[in-house]
Amino acid sequence: MIALRNIVKRYSIGAITVEALSGIDLDIEKGESVAIMGPSGSGKSTLMNIIGCLDRPSSGAYTLSGARVDGMGEDALARTRNKNIGFVFQTFNLLNTHTAVENVELPLLYAGLKEVRQRAVDALKTVGLGHRLLHRPNELSGGERQRVAIARAIVNDPFIILADEPTGNLDSRTGAGVMGLFKELNSSGTTIVIVTHEMAIAENCRRPVFIKDGRIEG
Repeated sequence: MIALRNIVKRYSIGAITVEALSGIDLDIEKGESVAIMGPSGSGKSTLMNIIGCLDRPSSGAYTLSGARVDGMGEDALARTRNKNIGFVFQTFNLLNTHTAVENVELPLLYAGLKEVRQRAVDALKTVGLGHRLLHRPNELSGGERQRVAIARAIVNDPFIILADEPTGNLDSRTGAGVMGLFKELNSSGTTIVIVTHEMAIAENCRRPVFIKDGRIEG
């Protein structure tokens, strides 16, 4: 499903060029659960942004579900991202002025769909929040807010869920519940890719990928 070949990512900071990724080769098959691990500054979030079509490599080839995406235009890249990939972030990224169900509806509305309410309700029920539909983020616990974020990530039935430190703002018990939900999604066939620096989180995935100084180790 995901094939990265010799991916390089460089950033220019004034007159200085920094190479964040240095020739990454990585395959992730449909239905896998993968933990991308590494210390701060290792390049793991940069790698996730490229896998998620949020950023482009400076060079190299990226194939997603049989299509080359590294050379796509911005509109095509946005459509690919919206259709195929769901995102879960450490800080939840929910709109505080919107209810839970309205937050979950947003990817469907961005895709130009109508009659989206029932799909959003069903997604919230999937993550155990059918009783919190009309609550705003400030009325929810941290764990509930992350479950809303997961519902938003799955509402478009994406092939892949990308999660960047998804338990970083949660206590250990709540984090374990969130990881249990990722396991359930993976068992139903969704590919899960989690970026983390915590071994306890990585152990919930079937395959670890270690990155250091912009290169995959091992």
